[in-house]
Amino acid sequence: MNNLVKNIAIWLVVALVLMTVFNQFSSRQAAQSQIEYSQFLDEVRQGHVSKVTIEGRILKGQKSDGKRFTTYAPSDPWMVSDLLKNGVIVEAKPEEEGSFLMNIFISWFPMLLLIGVWVFFMRQMQGGGKGGAFSFGKSKARMLDETTNTVTFADVAGCDEAKEEVGELVEFLRDPSKFQKLGGRIPRGVLMIGSPGTGKTLLARAIAGEAKVPFFSISGSDFVEMFVGVGAARVRDMFEQAKKNSPCIIFIDEIDAVGRQRGAGLGGGNDEREQTLNALLVEMDGFEGVSGVIVIAATNRPDVLDPALLRPGRFDRQVVVSLPDIRGREQILLVHMRKIPMAPDVRADILARGTPGFSGADLANLVNEAALFAARGNKRLVDMDDFERAKDKIIMGAERRSVIMPEHERRNTAYHESGHAVVAKLLTKTDPVHKVTIIPRGRALGVTMQLPTEDRYSMDRENILQNISVLFGGRIAEEVFMNQMTTGASNDFERATEMARRMVTQWGMSDVLGPMVYGENEGEVFLGRSVTTHKNVSEATMQTVDVEIRRIIDEQYALARRLIEENRDKIEMMTKALLEWETLDADQINDIMEGKSPRPPKPSQSSVTPPPQDNTPSAPAPTVTTTKPAEEA
Repeated sequence: MNNLVKNIAIWLVVALVLMTVFNQFSSRQAAQSQIEYSQFLDEVRQGHVSKVTIEGRILKGQKSDGKRFTTYAPSDPWMVSDLLKNGVIVEAKPEEEGSFLMNIFISWFPMLLLIGVWVFFMRQMQGGGKGGAFSFGKSKARMLDETTNTVTFADVAGCDEAKEEVGELVEFLRDPSKFQKLGGRIPRGVLMIGSPGTGKTLLARAIAGEAKVPFFSISGSDFVEMFVGVGAARVRDMFEQAKKNSPCIIFIDEIDAVGRQRGAGLGGGNDEREQTLNALLVEMDGFEGVSGVIVIAATNRPDVLDPALLRPGRFDRQVVVSLPDIRGREQILLVHMRKIPMAPDVRADILARGTPGFSGADLANLVNEAALFAARGNKRLVDMDDFERAKDKIIMGAERRSVIMPEHERRNTAYHESGHAVVAKLLTKTDPVHKVTIIPRGRALGVTMQLPTEDRYSMDRENILQNISVLFGGRIAEEVFMNQMTTGASNDFERATEMARRMVTQWGMSDVLGPMVYGENEGEVFLGRSVTTHKNVSEATMQTVDVEIRRIIDEQYALARRLIEENRDKIEMMTKALLEWETLDADQINDIMEGKSPRPPKPSQSSVTPPPQDNTPSAPAPTVTTTKPAEEA
């Protein structure tokens, strides 16, 4: 920022000087008053003019009182004789012409100004300063040393296996001879794979902090600029800097931006990106090789990376940084809780049990949101109520109490959410219902939140089928109790259809089609490969797939309708409670399902042992109902 201000000031001074010089030469005559030629003749006849200097057609005169003036004379052959008759002193000079250099300056000044502005902006776009306006090939990697990088393994929690995998790197950087004397070779590259927010970047910084070596950090998108060849030059420059500071670590975040498979995609790929990738491949394991430099990269799209980048000798080791389990979540919460004052009732183990599927970033956000809730309430300590409200905000969205729904829409939403909750409670393989609310949250007008009691890594067939039935409970309740259909169930249908389709085409759960995969995995789409892939599925098979999906949908829809018809009293009771209190917790829902009147709501509307969202991609998220078409899905 200081360099930017300095450069701007210099250019402003230069521009002001040039403008001053230009104005001085172009406006020298502005101080003299200019009069009309007819007025000039009148002044001469009246004897008020004492002297006139003729320069071409420009007349510069002086009056009897000493005032000076200028005028422009037309072709008047009698003008000089008239001046002499009236006693005016006449002086003749050749017409003044501007200097050659001044004429050049005036004609070239606009172009020079444009060139100067272009150079200035190019310096700023390319970092300016060192290297001048053509320092495009300089690496943008930021170097952290042991004084600026204070992150260690103590700041990383919830990924013990990943820390063990990279622990050897720390030992090598501390004492390379331990491995070299036995002929061992430390991995030249480590590729960290994991979902966003799992701590890949934090783990890489912790490696450098533990080993106390320089740490170069750069994003994959920083290699490519507007000029061809810049990416490859920056790769070479980055490794040159790393070699000078070896042993050290180079961390490339989001490497899929530059490491995508070559020759893939429409049009044969991006030549500039491929040149950058080729330079990276050569630097990592080329003819010269790299000694004492370890490359760590992070991505959440390993499927799109070039195979040459993943081979041994470049990225020898792939470390999966997965979502934390219950013990890992507890450790992560304890790390973040050290920074804020906690009430005695806050228990990290209960919060960890209630947040399956949360990443490290989600848990950090949970602690921060809880602290913000406590600050809004002018509290001195953060308590469990703040954490419960923060968790509801993260999972279901922020409350929108300003939305005022018409009474018939509010009642329809209450029946809709009651249908979801009752079907979920009656089926044995679904996740427990944690909370039901008709307060608009995020884009939803009502939410039924089901949260599992433990970590889950797979789902069985019965669990998936019953989840489909739960999704249909909302629409069926609208039909049975309100005699209408609304758009609020559109997202439920979309998710139910997707689950049924995956059962048939990906998970081999169809008795008719058997354990086969039909079609491609739609979870991670890569255009470069999908364009050249041929689908080996016949039209007849696809018709059978559609029939199977329809059968699953119809059977689960019928099951949900039967359960709602048989438990109308429970849905009526739950709807009445929702219209009165707007939110029901797990204890109140259990009272209704047991035929009791629901107990009054707690001040915090929280259960003691909450059980949140499933952490598998195929598990159902909290049921979200929207009644506006613009807010669907």
